[in-house]
Amino acid sequence: MNKEKSFLRNVIGEYMTTLGEKNENVVIVNADLAGTCRNTSFVEKYPDRAFNVGIAEQNMVSFAAGLSVEGFIPYAFSMAPFLTMRALEQCRTDVAYGNRNVKLMGVYAGVTGGISGATHWAVEDCGIMTSVPGMSVFEVSDAILARKLMDYTLEKEGPTYIRIGVEPTENIYNEDISVCTGGSVLAKDGEDGMILCSGVVVQYALEAAKRLRENYGKQIGVVDMYSIKPIDETAIEKAAATGHILVAQDHVEHGGLGMQVANVLVKKGLQTRFSYVGLPDRFVPMAHAPYLYHEFHLDGEGLAAEMLKLWE
Repeated sequence: MNKEKSFLRNVIGEYMTTLGEKNENVVIVNADLAGTCRNTSFVEKYPDRAFNVGIAEQNMVSFAAGLSVEGFIPYAFSMAPFLTMRALEQCRTDVAYGNRNVKLMGVYAGVTGGISGATHWAVEDCGIMTSVPGMSVFEVSDAILARKLMDYTLEKEGPTYIRIGVEPTENIYNEDISVCTGGSVLAKDGEDGMILCSGVVVQYALEAAKRLRENYGKQIGVVDMYSIKPIDETAIEKAAATGHILVAQDHVEHGGLGMQVANVLVKKGLQTRFSYVGLPDRFVPMAHAPYLYHEFHLDGEGLAAEMLKLWE
């Protein structure tokens, strides 16, 4: 793993210019947040393909749906809580119900927004968006994975939601990885247990696996479940075969990745020791993200401790 770090909203926002070069039908729609979502390079290069609807997320999503009807490939950027809550009806009815080829790009996923506080965090968005019929949901953890996923969205048809954190993440992967709907990446193999995770938490899961190997001799694997919906059921089956699964995500426990994994385990009748680490079922006071990750056992130290509990 490369210890250099990347800001994924920068990576994705700036990579939109590359997508614009690859396909002239790519357009950006934003709700007066081009700077926050790092879209300014696209706006400057392709001003006729960039639309700012003002602080009006509902209009933004409806407008993007209309563009898709006309053959464009719209990427609608906003802060994740505004996109998935304020504009939920439009995401559901204008985009998903009509099976529109709209890419909904949610920045400030989880508590990565730190001291912006609960109003600007999206800790419920996976629960919300996975419940929308026909909506694919992804979460990126690494710069290369982010670019690969963005390239993939040019080919993928249909409603898509991508959650994007703003905390820096370690560069994990090489260029040889590939992405697809319903896929995952085995970031580290292991025979004693698996941590299934997504987004910013993947780097902490790899740290936890290292701690567990060095201090306890346990070989713990890490699976990057970048496709939240549909989810990689085969990866979950393989993880269950180790006898110990810990799921971790920067999201409230209800409706998040943990419930998606648990649903597969129950549906397939798979037996394993299982636990889920997420944010608590209450509004959390604002604090910097690393502090919150430590507080709620989502950092390397906390995940290692939670994994060890599965052997108690």
